[in-house]
Amino acid sequence: MAKLLDIHKLSAGYRDAVVIDDLSFGIGQGEAVSLLGRNGVGKSTLLATIMGLTTVSKGCLEFDGKNIANTANYQRNRMGIGYVPQEREIFASLTVEQNMRVAARPGEWNIAAAYKLFPRLEERRNNYGNQLSGGEQQMLSMARALVGNPKLLLLDEPLEGLSPVMMDILLDAVKQLKQSGLTLILVEQHAHLALEVTERVVIMDRGRIVHDGRSDLLLKDDATMHQLLGLAHAHQVENTAENSAENAAGNISASVRKPDLKLAS
Repeated sequence: MAKLLDIHKLSAGYRDAVVIDDLSFGIGQGEAVSLLGRNGVGKSTLLATIMGLTTVSKGCLEFDGKNIANTANYQRNRMGIGYVPQEREIFASLTVEQNMRVAARPGEWNIAAAYKLFPRLEERRNNYGNQLSGGEQQMLSMARALVGNPKLLLLDEPLEGLSPVMMDILLDAVKQLKQSGLTLILVEQHAHLALEVTERVVIMDRGRIVHDGRSDLLLKDDATMHQLLGLAHAHQVENTAENSAENAAGNISASVRKPDLKLAS
């Protein structure tokens, strides 16, 4: 499979602070990749580097066969890199539809297609950005990136701080994007959820890649999940809670809390 994105021995960060160190990574056309790791290991910095928002000190970064290491971020966007930042960064003073119109480019993804993916946005099309809920703002941030018709979509923790209902809507959207053949990289703290909607997983630690493999295999590998992410499968956590409840004195009924699927800090 030809690589749409090819990174070789890249070091990057913010001014003199190096966050990504000697990192090599590639993604093929149509791949959906989860980028996981504990907090502060460089995941968001890698996405920002691909988008041209950091300082590159060495290495090669190629997109669609072209070296973009010294290419401005707006030019990378025009070349086909779409970016959904963790902060969403929608225009608060523009309506939902205006937010998309300013980013739209010719292609398969138009505003009508975005409304089909997120019907709630069509209902709110005349509302301003600052009148939307957090989940609606996240939908709009994704929709705005999509109407630019990217070849590669970068998603930086799109589920952060959202309700379970909104998380389901966004996860379903990611599944649809994957099925459509769009190449995407998903950074997410809810590791199990990310693995369920992608085919490949890359794990970072201290600015480097320490694991690269199939998402479905990692979901079944408790030892590796715990070692690299500080996570165990849901049934292990539930069993521990159940055993603790059984050993508790008295007749106090103990309910088993669902495990927190977010990565350890």
